[in-house]
Amino acid sequence: MKQLTLALTLLTTLVQAQKKPVTLEEIYGSRAATFTAKSVSGVNWMKEGGFYTSLQGDKVVKFSLTTGEAVDTLFDPQVTTVSGSTQKISLQGYQLSSDERKMLLRTEVEPIYRRSSKAETYIFDLNTNTLEKLSPNGKQMYATLSPDGTKAAFVRDNNLFVKDLTTNSETAITKDGSKNSIINGAADWVYEEEFSMSKAFEWSPDSRRVAFYRFDETAVPEYNMQLWGELYPKDYRFKYPKAGDANATIQILVHDLPSAKTTVMQLGSETDQYIPRINWTQSSDLLSIRRMNRLQNQLDILHADVATGQTKVVLSEKSETYVDLNFTDDLTYLANGTQFIYSSESSGYKHLYLYDLNGLLLRQLTTGGWEVDDFIGIDEAKNLIYFTSTAVSPLERHLYRLDISVPKRITRRYKAPEPVLMTPEKGTHRMLMSPDFQFYLDYASSATSVPQVSLRKAPSGELVRMLETNAALQKTVEEYQVVLPEFFQFTTTQGHALNGWMIKPAQFDQTKKYPVVMFVYGGPGSQTVTNSWGSRDFFWYQTLADKGFIIVSVDNRGTGARGKEFRTSTYAQLGKLETQDQIEGAKYLGTLPYVDKGRIGIWGWSYGGYMSSLCMTVGADYFKAGIAVAPVTTWRFYDSIYTERYLKRPQDNAAGYDDNSPINHAEKLKGSFLLIHGTGDDNVHFQNSVEFVQALIKANRNFETFYYPNRNHGISGGNTRLHLYQMMTKFWEKNL
Repeated sequence: MKQLTLALTLLTTLVQAQKKPVTLEEIYGSRAATFTAKSVSGVNWMKEGGFYTSLQGDKVVKFSLTTGEAVDTLFDPQVTTVSGSTQKISLQGYQLSSDERKMLLRTEVEPIYRRSSKAETYIFDLNTNTLEKLSPNGKQMYATLSPDGTKAAFVRDNNLFVKDLTTNSETAITKDGSKNSIINGAADWVYEEEFSMSKAFEWSPDSRRVAFYRFDETAVPEYNMQLWGELYPKDYRFKYPKAGDANATIQILVHDLPSAKTTVMQLGSETDQYIPRINWTQSSDLLSIRRMNRLQNQLDILHADVATGQTKVVLSEKSETYVDLNFTDDLTYLANGTQFIYSSESSGYKHLYLYDLNGLLLRQLTTGGWEVDDFIGIDEAKNLIYFTSTAVSPLERHLYRLDISVPKRITRRYKAPEPVLMTPEKGTHRMLMSPDFQFYLDYASSATSVPQVSLRKAPSGELVRMLETNAALQKTVEEYQVVLPEFFQFTTTQGHALNGWMIKPAQFDQTKKYPVVMFVYGGPGSQTVTNSWGSRDFFWYQTLADKGFIIVSVDNRGTGARGKEFRTSTYAQLGKLETQDQIEGAKYLGTLPYVDKGRIGIWGWSYGGYMSSLCMTVGADYFKAGIAVAPVTTWRFYDSIYTERYLKRPQDNAAGYDDNSPINHAEKLKGSFLLIHGTGDDNVHFQNSVEFVQALIKANRNFETFYYPNRNHGISGGNTRLHLYQMMTKFWEKNL
């Protein structure tokens, strides 16, 4: 038996040795397309059953769902020019009107922050084949067609405008917008970053009203970044509320177009609060507003009479820790106009609940020791809801359907139906459902299978056809020395079961001792250990494995998909339990016969950079080397919404901020440490690394540091990524 095992090992080693090694140039350089997975993007379902549109290069093409063939080109910039000129546009995005007679086209896009941008926008009339510029007065932000397709709203220079497409008239709904002062119709920096919203206005269903935000950020302190490149560096100042500082005050207003009247919605007497979402109900007279207190441990759903501005609270949710809107961001008003579906983790796991319009709980729709991940929607005609969940495993996401109809007569023997699994294949599934719930796209992958996109029928799940198999990528992977991850679980000395994955060298020899590079993110609700196809860094790990490293990632306490108790265990003490768990991971790895416990390193980016910095100081006895990229080094420097959600205000919890700040543990650094940051990081400010460097110098610690001029939090652009990963690779080779 031992001889057979040895023979198989030698055969595997021989096969791997004949394959090509992965190079950094093929991952981050000029040949980066080598390992890039193809997908199906820009899909818009059409009203006419059986068709969808997709952006194909510069063209908007109509496809048949059943055959996959292109049946029409709705817009081709090489054929259609701007009215009155010979100008051709380069298309970067589009939106069809609800009647599919007009199309809004975006070009010359200029990114601003993570989710915001401005662009030149054009209106294309599919009936007359004419292309008109939306506005001659400057680029627009968030241009959006009204539901009836007769108007478009947009933001420019912090003011909200409406363009009547029938009369070609442009009207300023607001006029008080001013940089770093008043914003109308667009989110401020911290809302955009932490509530995942940038467009801050919504058309009413009847196209007669626009509800919008007004941010007054006059009292918010400014952050100043220097932009390098000119003879004299430029100052870039923007409003950034750090933990404990003043936030913008918010108003929600509704503008009635026929009367030109704007009404302020009543949000209560408290102004130091958040309004993370507004949604129209099925009625154009009733606006739904979600309100949170500053500590984010209470969320209220308000219904507003838009004619008077009067509001009433129809539902409140409270928590001893926090209500994470980005996690429970499901609120759907049913077409019957009398009910809504809302997600909550009040049971300890995120589940779906059905309420009437007055906030009376009708029943809990899903239940169990697992989490609903994403509420896809409800087919009201068939009383079927669709959602993805972690019911199979916290490492996977699967699609389910559930019949929520209730018999007219309920007997004692009645038992509500169980959710039906629609994705039996192991892995992670992300869905795009058609509005009529007849078809859906399944974006599927696993740690051992490349991403694939399939078109399926609902509710059966029957395969119609494959849209993308990534067969070329699969062939490429087989030609290279690519080692797929192995999943494992271990129990810490404190009794906590933690999940991890491991990538071993292609010519792995269990009789040898290998150095280990651990990758960590570890922030609240995050996951790095999932049964899904790896990111681009997965291929970097192949280059490290080829150099004789084992690569490992462990999800510590505080990460997601394992229920509220596990995720919120780090509340008010970010960094403490997470660092303990990463140390436990290093200790566990050190017990494996093929791991050299004296050569374990750790690296991370953003929250992961914070974690690797703590591990290299607080956990200095267990990590020989570490890299921190764009790290938070004290939560006092980070923004109000994110930080206070998990730590409360520094005025209320100073120890939670200071006890686990790497700056306050600088003297404990022992191993080799590389600190990297972009000077143009608007998110985790370069200030974090500057102050950490100051502390390390004061403590007389040896370390390396590198900064990327003008690069933001993603540290990209030009040759940056290739340079960064070459540097980090050399660091591991030198120090482990």
